[in-house]
Amino acid sequence: MKSKNSLLLTTVFTLLVTITSSKTFAAQTSTATNADENSADKKNVTKQSYRASKKVPAMRNRVYAQLARAQQLADEGDKIEGFEVLGEVEERLDSLNSYERAMLFNFYGFMYYGNDDLALAIDSFNKVIAETAIPDSLIISTLYSLAQLSMQQQDFKSALDYLNQWRTLNQKELTGNQEMLFAQVYFQDKDFINSLKHIEVAVGLVEANNKQPKENWLTLQRATYYELQQPKQVTKVMEKLVRLYDKPQYWLQLSSMYGEIGEEDKQMAVMEAAYQAGYISKTSDIITLSQLYLFHGAPYKSAAVLDDAIEQGSIFADEDNLSMLARAYLAAKEDDKAIKVLIRVSDIAQSGKHDALLAQTYLNTEQWQAAMNAAKLALARYAEHKKSKVKNVKDIANMHLIVGMASFNVKSFERSLAAFAKASQFVSTKKTALQWGKYVEREQEQHKVQLAMLN
Repeated sequence: MKSKNSLLLTTVFTLLVTITSSKTFAAQTSTATNADENSADKKNVTKQSYRASKKVPAMRNRVYAQLARAQQLADEGDKIEGFEVLGEVEERLDSLNSYERAMLFNFYGFMYYGNDDLALAIDSFNKVIAETAIPDSLIISTLYSLAQLSMQQQDFKSALDYLNQWRTLNQKELTGNQEMLFAQVYFQDKDFINSLKHIEVAVGLVEANNKQPKENWLTLQRATYYELQQPKQVTKVMEKLVRLYDKPQYWLQLSSMYGEIGEEDKQMAVMEAAYQAGYISKTSDIITLSQLYLFHGAPYKSAAVLDDAIEQGSIFADEDNLSMLARAYLAAKEDDKAIKVLIRVSDIAQSGKHDALLAQTYLNTEQWQAAMNAAKLALARYAEHKKSKVKNVKDIANMHLIVGMASFNVKSFERSLAAFAKASQFVSTKKTALQWGKYVEREQEQHKVQLAMLN
Protein backbone atom coordinates (compact mmCIF):
# COMPACT_ATOMS: atom_id res chain seq x y z
CA MET A 1 0.00 0.00 0.00
CA LYS A 2 1.43 3.35 -0.97
CA SER A 3 2.66 5.71 1.71
CA LYS A 4 0.68 8.82 2.59
CA ASN A 5 3.03 11.12 4.46
CA SER A 6 0.60 14.02 4.49
CA LEU A 7 -2.02 12.19 6.50
CA LEU A 8 -1.60 10.49 9.87
CA LEU A 9 -4.19 7.77 9.56
CA THR A 10 -4.76 5.19 12.28
CA THR A 11 -4.20 1.66 11.00
CA VAL A 12 -5.69 -1.35 12.61
CA PHE A 13 -2.38 -2.27 14.21
CA THR A 14 -2.05 1.05 15.97
CA LEU A 15 -4.47 -0.24 18.53
CA LEU A 16 -3.97 -3.98 18.10
CA VAL A 17 -0.22 -4.29 18.26
CA THR A 18 -0.27 -5.08 21.98
CA ILE A 19 -3.49 -7.06 21.89
CA THR A 20 -2.85 -10.74 21.19
CA SER A 21 -5.87 -12.19 22.94
CA SER A 22 -9.19 -11.16 24.37
CA LYS A 23 -7.88 -12.00 27.82
CA THR A 24 -5.07 -9.48 27.53
CA PHE A 25 -7.44 -6.79 26.34
CA ALA A 26 -9.90 -7.50 29.13
CA ALA A 27 -7.12 -7.15 31.68
CA GLN A 28 -6.11 -3.79 30.19
CA THR A 29 -9.71 -2.61 30.34
CA SER A 30 -9.95 -3.61 33.99
CA THR A 31 -6.72 -1.79 34.78
CA ALA A 32 -7.99 1.36 33.11
CA THR A 33 -11.23 1.17 35.12
CA ASN A 34 -9.39 0.73 38.40
CA ALA A 35 -7.13 3.65 37.55
CA ASP A 36 -10.21 5.82 37.06
CA GLU A 37 -11.58 4.84 40.45
CA ASN A 38 -8.35 5.76 42.23
CA SER A 39 -7.63 8.92 40.22
CA ALA A 40 -9.06 11.23 42.89
CA ASP A 41 -6.30 10.15 45.28
CA LYS A 42 -3.44 10.90 42.88
CA LYS A 43 -1.61 14.18 42.46
CA ASN A 44 -1.00 15.98 39.13
CA VAL A 45 -3.80 14.08 37.42
CA THR A 46 -4.96 15.69 34.20
CA LYS A 47 -8.57 16.18 33.28
CA GLN A 48 -10.16 12.79 32.53
CA SER A 49 -11.92 11.99 29.31
CA TYR A 50 -15.67 12.10 29.50
CA ARG A 51 -15.70 8.52 28.22
CA ALA A 52 -12.89 7.19 30.39
CA SER A 53 -15.13 5.02 32.56
CA LYS A 54 -16.91 3.19 29.74
CA LYS A 55 -16.30 -0.51 29.23
CA VAL A 56 -14.69 -1.48 25.94
CA PRO A 57 -15.51 -5.00 24.71
CA ALA A 58 -12.69 -7.34 23.74
CA MET A 59 -11.77 -8.17 20.19
CA ARG A 60 -12.08 -11.87 19.42
CA ASN A 61 -9.15 -13.73 17.92
CA ARG A 62 -11.03 -14.71 14.77
CA VAL A 63 -11.86 -11.08 13.91
CA TYR A 64 -8.33 -10.00 14.73
CA ALA A 65 -6.89 -12.70 12.44
CA GLN A 66 -9.06 -11.63 9.50
CA LEU A 67 -8.19 -7.96 9.91
CA ALA A 68 -4.53 -8.87 10.18
CA ARG A 69 -4.82 -10.93 6.98
CA ALA A 70 -6.45 -7.99 5.17
CA GLN A 71 -3.60 -5.78 6.37
CA GLN A 72 -1.01 -8.22 5.06
CA LEU A 73 -2.69 -8.51 1.67
CA ALA A 74 -2.88 -4.73 1.35
CA ASP A 75 0.79 -4.34 2.28
CA GLU A 76 1.68 -6.90 -0.40
CA GLY A 77 -0.25 -4.91 -2.99
CA ASP A 78 -3.26 -7.19 -3.32
CA LYS A 79 -5.91 -4.62 -2.47
CA ILE A 80 -8.78 -6.45 -4.14
CA GLU A 81 -8.35 -9.54 -2.03
CA GLY A 82 -7.81 -7.32 1.02
CA PHE A 83 -11.24 -5.75 0.43
CA GLU A 84 -12.74 -9.20 -0.05
CA VAL A 85 -11.47 -10.26 3.37
CA LEU A 86 -12.99 -7.13 4.91
CA GLY A 87 -16.23 -7.95 3.10
CA GLU A 88 -16.27 -11.36 4.74
CA VAL A 89 -15.98 -9.72 8.14
CA GLU A 90 -18.70 -7.20 7.27
CA GLU A 91 -21.10 -10.02 6.34
CA ARG A 92 -21.19 -10.86 10.06
CA LEU A 93 -21.62 -7.22 11.10
CA ASP A 94 -24.58 -7.95 13.36
CA SER A 95 -22.52 -10.46 15.34
CA LEU A 96 -19.60 -8.04 15.88
CA ASN A 97 -19.31 -6.01 19.04
CA SER A 98 -18.84 -2.23 19.00
CA TYR A 99 -15.05 -2.33 19.13
CA GLU A 100 -14.83 -4.93 16.33
CA ARG A 101 -17.16 -2.89 14.13
CA ALA A 102 -15.13 0.26 14.77
CA MET A 103 -11.89 -1.49 13.83
CA LEU A 104 -13.49 -2.91 10.69
CA PHE A 105 -14.65 0.56 9.58
CA ASN A 106 -11.30 2.02 10.59
CA PHE A 107 -9.56 -0.47 8.33
CA TYR A 108 -12.00 0.25 5.50
CA GLY A 109 -11.20 3.93 5.85
CA PHE A 110 -7.50 3.25 5.67
CA MET A 111 -7.94 1.06 2.58
CA TYR A 112 -10.17 3.59 0.81
CA TYR A 113 -7.68 6.32 1.54
CA GLY A 114 -4.96 4.18 -0.01
CA ASN A 115 -7.12 4.02 -3.13
CA ASP A 116 -7.54 7.82 -3.14
CA ASP A 117 -11.28 7.45 -2.52
CA LEU A 118 -11.54 10.22 0.08
CA ALA A 119 -15.33 10.32 0.18
CA LEU A 120 -15.60 6.63 1.15
CA ALA A 121 -12.69 7.02 3.55
CA ILE A 122 -14.50 9.86 5.34
CA ASP A 123 -17.72 7.83 5.41
CA SER A 124 -15.89 4.87 6.95
CA PHE A 125 -14.16 6.94 9.61
CA ASN A 126 -17.45 8.58 10.54
CA LYS A 127 -18.80 5.09 11.17
CA VAL A 128 -15.85 4.51 13.51
CA ILE A 129 -16.66 7.46 15.77
CA ALA A 130 -20.36 6.60 15.67
CA GLU A 131 -19.60 3.51 17.78
CA THR A 132 -19.87 4.10 21.51
CA ALA A 133 -17.87 1.43 23.33
CA ILE A 134 -14.46 2.07 21.77
CA PRO A 135 -11.20 3.45 23.18
CA ASP A 136 -10.86 7.20 23.40
CA SER A 137 -7.52 6.94 21.64
CA LEU A 138 -9.28 5.59 18.55
CA ILE A 139 -11.89 8.35 18.64
CA ILE A 140 -9.23 11.04 19.03
CA SER A 141 -7.01 9.77 16.22
CA THR A 142 -9.98 9.22 13.90
CA LEU A 143 -11.31 12.74 14.45
CA TYR A 144 -7.88 14.11 13.58
CA SER A 145 -7.77 11.99 10.42
CA LEU A 146 -11.26 13.19 9.48
CA ALA A 147 -10.11 16.78 9.86
CA GLN A 148 -7.17 16.15 7.54
CA LEU A 149 -9.30 14.33 4.99
CA SER A 150 -11.85 17.16 5.03
CA MET A 151 -9.01 19.57 4.38
CA GLN A 152 -8.04 17.56 1.32
CA GLN A 153 -11.65 17.70 0.19
CA GLN A 154 -11.60 21.46 0.78
CA ASP A 155 -14.49 21.06 3.18
CA PHE A 156 -13.09 23.51 5.70
CA LYS A 157 -16.24 23.86 7.78
CA SER A 158 -16.26 20.14 8.48
CA ALA A 159 -12.51 20.12 9.08
CA LEU A 160 -12.88 22.78 11.74
CA ASP A 161 -15.77 20.91 13.34
CA TYR A 162 -13.74 17.70 13.55
CA LEU A 163 -10.74 19.58 14.94
CA ASN A 164 -12.82 21.20 17.64
CA GLN A 165 -14.23 17.79 18.67
CA TRP A 166 -10.71 16.39 18.66
CA ARG A 167 -9.43 19.28 20.76
CA THR A 168 -12.17 18.71 23.34
CA LEU A 169 -11.19 15.06 23.81
CA ASN A 170 -7.43 15.43 23.47
CA GLN A 171 -5.89 16.27 26.85
CA LYS A 172 -2.36 16.80 25.56
CA GLU A 173 -0.81 20.14 24.68
CA LEU A 174 -0.93 20.77 20.97
CA THR A 175 2.24 20.24 18.98
CA GLY A 176 3.45 22.76 16.45
CA ASN A 177 2.11 20.65 13.57
CA GLN A 178 -1.30 20.43 15.22
CA GLU A 179 -1.39 24.17 15.81
CA MET A 180 -0.58 24.64 12.13
CA LEU A 181 -3.43 22.36 11.07
CA PHE A 182 -5.81 24.66 12.96
CA ALA A 183 -4.10 27.62 11.31
CA GLN A 184 -4.54 26.15 7.84
CA VAL A 185 -8.22 25.41 8.38
CA TYR A 186 -8.91 28.90 9.73
CA PHE A 187 -6.95 30.45 6.85
CA GLN A 188 -8.93 28.54 4.24
CA ASP A 189 -12.11 29.56 6.05
CA LYS A 190 -10.87 33.18 5.78
CA ASP A 191 -10.71 33.55 9.55
CA PHE A 192 -7.26 35.14 9.37
CA ILE A 193 -7.16 36.39 12.96
CA ASN A 194 -7.60 32.92 14.45
CA SER A 195 -5.27 31.48 11.83
CA LEU A 196 -2.56 33.92 12.89
CA LYS A 197 -3.04 33.07 16.57
CA HIS A 198 -2.30 29.40 15.94
CA ILE A 199 0.64 30.18 13.65
CA GLU A 200 2.27 32.38 16.26
CA VAL A 201 1.84 29.69 18.91
CA ALA A 202 3.38 27.07 16.60
CA VAL A 203 6.33 29.28 15.70
CA GLY A 204 6.82 30.22 19.35
CA LEU A 205 6.90 26.56 20.37
CA VAL A 206 9.77 25.63 18.07
CA GLU A 207 11.73 28.84 18.58
CA ALA A 208 11.53 28.35 22.35
CA ASN A 209 13.48 25.11 21.77
CA ASN A 210 16.07 26.87 19.63
CA LYS A 211 14.72 25.28 16.49
CA GLN A 212 13.66 26.99 13.31
CA PRO A 213 10.04 27.01 12.15
CA LYS A 214 9.20 25.07 9.02
CA GLU A 215 9.26 26.94 5.76
CA ASN A 216 5.59 26.35 4.99
CA TRP A 217 4.68 27.68 8.45
CA LEU A 218 6.37 30.97 7.64
CA THR A 219 4.85 31.22 4.18
CA LEU A 220 1.40 30.74 5.72
CA GLN A 221 2.22 33.38 8.32
CA ARG A 222 3.30 35.74 5.55
CA ALA A 223 0.07 35.10 3.63
CA THR A 224 -2.01 35.67 6.76
CA TYR A 225 -0.36 39.00 7.53
CA TYR A 226 -0.87 39.97 3.91
CA GLU A 227 -4.58 39.19 4.10
CA LEU A 228 -4.76 41.26 7.30
CA GLN A 229 -3.09 44.14 5.41
CA GLN A 230 -0.07 44.35 7.70
CA PRO A 231 2.82 44.96 5.25
CA LYS A 232 5.42 45.64 7.95
CA GLN A 233 4.70 42.27 9.54
CA VAL A 234 4.84 40.64 6.11
CA THR A 235 8.27 42.21 5.68
CA LYS A 236 9.49 40.81 9.00
CA VAL A 237 8.41 37.32 8.00
CA MET A 238 10.14 37.75 4.63
CA GLU A 239 13.34 38.73 6.44
CA LYS A 240 13.13 35.49 8.40
CA LEU A 241 12.50 33.45 5.25
CA VAL A 242 15.55 34.98 3.59
CA ARG A 243 17.67 34.27 6.65
CA LEU A 244 16.49 30.69 7.22
CA TYR A 245 15.57 29.55 3.70
CA ASP A 246 17.84 31.26 1.20
CA LYS A 247 15.74 31.11 -1.96
CA PRO A 248 15.71 33.53 -4.92
CA GLN A 249 11.99 34.26 -4.71
CA TYR A 250 12.26 35.27 -1.06
CA TRP A 251 14.97 37.84 -1.82
CA LEU A 252 12.87 39.36 -4.58
CA GLN A 253 9.72 39.35 -2.48
CA LEU A 254 11.59 40.99 0.41
CA SER A 255 12.85 43.70 -1.91
CA SER A 256 9.32 44.29 -3.13
CA MET A 257 8.01 44.54 0.44
CA TYR A 258 10.68 47.10 1.36
CA GLY A 259 9.43 49.15 -1.56
CA GLU A 260 5.84 48.80 -0.38
CA ILE A 261 6.61 50.07 3.12
CA GLY A 262 8.69 52.96 1.76
CA GLU A 263 12.19 51.68 2.61
CA GLU A 264 13.61 52.20 -0.90
CA ASP A 265 17.26 52.05 0.19
CA LYS A 266 16.77 48.54 1.60
CA GLN A 267 14.74 47.64 -1.47
CA MET A 268 17.64 48.43 -3.77
CA ALA A 269 20.24 46.85 -1.46
CA VAL A 270 18.37 43.55 -1.31
CA MET A 271 17.69 43.57 -5.05
CA GLU A 272 21.36 44.27 -5.76
CA ALA A 273 22.43 41.44 -3.45
CA ALA A 274 20.02 39.11 -5.24
CA TYR A 275 21.48 40.18 -8.59
CA GLN A 276 25.03 39.56 -7.46
CA ALA A 277 23.99 36.14 -6.16
CA GLY A 278 22.60 35.25 -9.57
CA TYR A 279 19.00 35.19 -8.40
CA ILE A 280 17.67 37.67 -10.95
CA SER A 281 16.81 36.32 -14.37
CA LYS A 282 13.25 37.39 -15.18
CA THR A 283 12.77 40.36 -17.47
CA SER A 284 10.54 42.15 -14.97
CA ASP A 285 13.10 41.74 -12.16
CA ILE A 286 15.98 42.98 -14.33
CA ILE A 287 13.98 46.02 -15.34
CA THR A 288 12.98 46.66 -11.72
CA LEU A 289 16.63 46.61 -10.63
CA SER A 290 17.58 48.93 -13.48
CA GLN A 291 14.84 51.37 -12.49
CA LEU A 292 15.92 51.23 -8.85
CA TYR A 293 19.50 52.08 -9.81
CA LEU A 294 18.22 55.00 -11.87
CA PHE A 295 15.95 56.19 -9.06
CA HIS A 296 18.81 56.08 -6.56
CA GLY A 297 21.18 58.10 -8.74
CA ALA A 298 23.21 55.24 -10.21
CA PRO A 299 22.38 55.57 -13.94
CA TYR A 300 25.52 53.82 -15.15
CA LYS A 301 24.69 50.72 -13.09
CA SER A 302 21.15 50.97 -14.44
CA ALA A 303 22.45 50.95 -18.01
CA ALA A 304 25.03 48.23 -17.33
CA VAL A 305 22.38 45.83 -15.97
CA LEU A 306 20.16 46.36 -19.01
CA ASP A 307 22.98 46.22 -21.52
CA ASP A 308 24.32 42.98 -20.08
CA ALA A 309 20.86 41.40 -20.02
CA ILE A 310 20.21 42.36 -23.65
CA GLU A 311 23.63 41.08 -24.67
CA GLN A 312 23.00 37.74 -22.96
CA GLY A 313 19.49 37.47 -24.33
CA SER A 314 17.86 37.61 -20.90
CA ILE A 315 15.57 40.38 -22.12
CA PHE A 316 14.47 41.29 -25.63
CA ALA A 317 16.08 44.14 -27.51
CA ASP A 318 12.68 45.70 -28.23
CA GLU A 319 11.70 49.34 -28.39
CA ASP A 320 10.86 49.77 -24.71
CA ASN A 321 14.00 48.10 -23.37
CA LEU A 322 16.36 49.83 -25.81
CA SER A 323 14.71 53.17 -25.09
CA MET A 324 15.20 52.62 -21.36
CA LEU A 325 18.82 51.68 -21.96
CA ALA A 326 19.45 54.79 -24.03
CA ARG A 327 17.96 57.07 -21.39
CA ALA A 328 20.05 55.40 -18.70
CA TYR A 329 23.21 56.04 -20.70
CA LEU A 330 22.14 59.64 -21.27
CA ALA A 331 21.59 60.10 -17.53
CA ALA A 332 25.06 58.64 -16.96
CA LYS A 333 26.55 61.18 -19.45
CA GLU A 334 27.56 58.32 -21.72
CA ASP A 335 26.41 60.08 -24.90
CA ASP A 336 28.35 57.93 -27.38
CA LYS A 337 26.84 54.73 -25.96
CA ALA A 338 23.41 56.35 -25.89
CA ILE A 339 23.71 57.34 -29.55
CA LYS A 340 24.51 53.76 -30.62
CA VAL A 341 21.43 52.51 -28.79
CA LEU A 342 19.21 55.29 -30.16
CA ILE A 343 20.25 54.50 -33.73
CA ARG A 344 19.32 50.89 -33.10
CA VAL A 345 15.93 51.65 -31.59
CA SER A 346 15.21 54.24 -34.30
CA ASP A 347 15.45 51.54 -36.93
CA ILE A 348 13.05 49.35 -34.93
CA ALA A 349 10.37 51.90 -34.02
CA GLN A 350 10.45 54.46 -36.88
CA SER A 351 7.98 56.61 -34.97
CA GLY A 352 10.14 59.72 -34.86
CA LYS A 353 10.42 60.09 -31.09
CA HIS A 354 13.71 58.24 -30.88
CA ASP A 355 15.09 60.25 -33.82
CA ALA A 356 14.12 63.38 -31.91
CA LEU A 357 16.10 62.26 -28.86
CA LEU A 358 18.97 61.30 -31.13
CA ALA A 359 18.92 64.76 -32.72
CA GLN A 360 19.06 66.42 -29.30
CA THR A 361 21.98 64.17 -28.28
CA TYR A 362 23.89 64.96 -31.47
CA LEU A 363 23.31 68.66 -30.84
CA ASN A 364 24.59 68.35 -27.25
CA THR A 365 27.76 66.68 -28.52
CA GLU A 366 28.19 69.30 -31.28
CA GLN A 367 27.70 66.85 -34.12
CA TRP A 368 25.88 69.45 -36.22
CA GLN A 369 25.28 67.64 -39.46
CA ALA A 370 24.18 64.48 -37.68
CA ALA A 371 21.84 66.56 -35.53
CA MET A 372 20.23 68.10 -38.65
CA ASN A 373 19.83 64.72 -40.30
CA ALA A 374 18.24 63.15 -37.24
CA ALA A 375 15.91 66.11 -36.73
CA LYS A 376 14.77 66.04 -40.35
CA LEU A 377 14.18 62.29 -40.11
CA ALA A 378 12.12 62.83 -36.97
CA LEU A 379 10.02 65.49 -38.72
CA ALA A 380 9.47 63.20 -41.70
CA ARG A 381 8.38 60.32 -39.48
CA TYR A 382 6.14 62.60 -37.42
CA ALA A 383 4.45 63.62 -40.66
CA GLU A 384 3.91 59.97 -41.58
CA HIS A 385 2.27 59.32 -38.24
CA LYS A 386 0.15 62.48 -38.29
CA LYS A 387 -2.96 60.51 -39.16
CA SER A 388 -2.49 58.34 -36.08
CA LYS A 389 -2.92 61.47 -33.93
CA VAL A 390 0.46 61.15 -32.26
CA LYS A 391 0.79 63.94 -29.69
CA ASN A 392 4.18 65.30 -30.74
CA VAL A 393 3.54 69.01 -31.37
CA LYS A 394 6.20 70.02 -28.86
CA ASP A 395 8.70 67.60 -30.37
CA ILE A 396 8.02 68.94 -33.86
CA ALA A 397 8.67 72.47 -32.64
CA ASN A 398 11.91 71.38 -30.96
CA MET A 399 13.10 69.65 -34.13
CA HIS A 400 12.79 72.94 -36.04
CA LEU A 401 14.83 74.61 -33.33
CA ILE A 402 17.53 71.94 -33.57
CA VAL A 403 17.69 72.28 -37.36
CA GLY A 404 18.04 76.02 -36.91
CA MET A 405 20.80 75.78 -34.30
CA ALA A 406 22.77 73.07 -36.14
CA SER A 407 22.46 74.95 -39.45
CA PHE A 408 23.73 78.12 -37.84
CA ASN A 409 26.82 76.31 -36.53
CA VAL A 410 27.73 75.15 -40.02
CA LYS A 411 27.21 78.70 -41.35
CA SER A 412 24.04 77.79 -43.26
CA PHE A 413 22.25 80.99 -42.29
CA GLU A 414 19.34 80.88 -44.74
CA ARG A 415 18.41 77.33 -43.73
CA SER A 416 18.81 78.32 -40.09
CA LEU A 417 16.49 81.30 -40.44
CA ALA A 418 13.91 79.20 -42.29
CA ALA A 419 13.92 76.62 -39.47
CA PHE A 420 13.55 79.30 -36.79
CA ALA A 421 10.69 80.82 -38.72
CA LYS A 422 8.88 77.49 -38.59
CA ALA A 423 9.70 77.10 -34.88
CA SER A 424 8.24 80.54 -34.14
CA GLN A 425 4.83 79.26 -35.26
CA PHE A 426 4.59 77.05 -32.18
CA VAL A 427 3.68 78.44 -28.77
CA SER A 428 6.25 76.34 -26.94
CA THR A 429 9.21 77.53 -29.04
CA LYS A 430 8.07 80.93 -30.34
CA LYS A 431 10.06 83.10 -27.94
CA THR A 432 13.27 81.10 -28.31
CA ALA A 433 12.92 80.95 -32.11
CA LEU A 434 12.45 84.72 -32.46
CA GLN A 435 15.49 85.40 -30.28
CA TRP A 436 17.59 82.97 -32.27
CA GLY A 437 16.29 84.46 -35.52
CA LYS A 438 17.47 87.96 -34.61
CA TYR A 439 20.82 86.61 -33.49
CA VAL A 440 21.31 84.65 -36.74
CA GLU A 441 20.40 87.72 -38.82
CA ARG A 442 23.09 89.76 -37.05
CA GLU A 443 25.63 87.00 -37.47
CA GLN A 444 24.69 86.64 -41.11
CA GLU A 445 25.29 90.36 -41.73
CA GLN A 446 28.67 90.24 -39.99
CA HIS A 447 29.60 87.18 -42.02
CA LYS A 448 28.75 89.04 -45.26
CA VAL A 449 30.90 91.97 -44.18
CA GLN A 450 33.82 89.66 -43.43
CA LEU A 451 33.47 87.99 -46.82
CA ALA A 452 33.39 91.37 -48.57
CA MET A 453 36.53 92.51 -46.78
CA LEU A 454 38.31 89.31 -47.84
CA ASN A 455 37.35 89.90 -51.43
